[in-house]
Amino acid sequence: MTGPQLKPADRVEITVLVDNYTDLLLPQSTPVDRRLPYDPNRRLLAEHGLSCMIRVFAGKKEHAVLLDTGLSCECLPWNARQLGISLGAIEAVVLSHGHYDHTGSLECVVSGAGRQVPLIAHPDAFLRRRKNVPSEGVFDQPHPDAVALKKAGADIKMRSDLSILAAGHLLVTGEVERLTPFEKGMPGGEIEKDGTWIPDPFLDDQALVINVKDKGLVVLSGCAHAGIINTAEYAKKITGIDRVHAVLGGFHLSGKAFEQAVPLTIDAMKMIGPDYVVPMHCTGWHTINRFMAEMPGKCILNTVGTTYVF
Repeated sequence: MTGPQLKPADRVEITVLVDNYTDLLLPQSTPVDRRLPYDPNRRLLAEHGLSCMIRVFAGKKEHAVLLDTGLSCECLPWNARQLGISLGAIEAVVLSHGHYDHTGSLECVVSGAGRQVPLIAHPDAFLRRRKNVPSEGVFDQPHPDAVALKKAGADIKMRSDLSILAAGHLLVTGEVERLTPFEKGMPGGEIEKDGTWIPDPFLDDQALVINVKDKGLVVLSGCAHAGIINTAEYAKKITGIDRVHAVLGGFHLSGKAFEQAVPLTIDAMKMIGPDYVVPMHCTGWHTINRFMAEMPGKCILNTVGTTYVF
């Protein structure tokens, strides 16, 4: 199965506006990670969340799309101002899934645009969710309010299938095919459907894909609850492009529940063979270190404010 043809881009720039980690002294380590020069007056915030600005360049055209909006209403707008990035210039917001650490500034972003902003999201992103772990208890999780978002200025596009944005240069995967046996979602996650709580299949988990001319695919995930290997392989399938240039985003491999999946994920990522891997957010510190050790020169430690240029 392949979707609509994904037009090649001349260049893509991905700026990390929200992530769990910040380090003003972290140097550039590869040709693609552009670190900010040290400036004691630039105060970037980190939080348990993710948000990335994606700028796609093709010919004389430039397109800007925002993936996710972090955990709080404070971090994303603050960091954008510190970096001189205008959120009002975005063509659309893409929601990787409906978890609260990816939706915190949604209303702030769309209400501040002064116009209707397309919001691309799976229908399940707006359903009630909770974490139910017997040893810990039941915890309700905040979820985006579609009515409030529409009032704020969001033009909500609920889609389970793939979408094409940025004049054909950026693809939103929609529901990701699940084929990898060791990628099993998040234990304890539940979602309410038709009044009943069921194990959460995370059907709303989706990623962004760009085809960089002469380089291959750049795949950007939110949390990869569908599995980062499933996500990268599905990107290849629906675009018909086998070469993967970079895989970035949250891989959700933090904690004991995912320990057995970590070496299998790294081995599978090596088989895919991207030139660069940038694990962020929910990947987990120990897992990031294992990627760094096993994919030297390819794995990049991320910090808030970094721009990746492909």
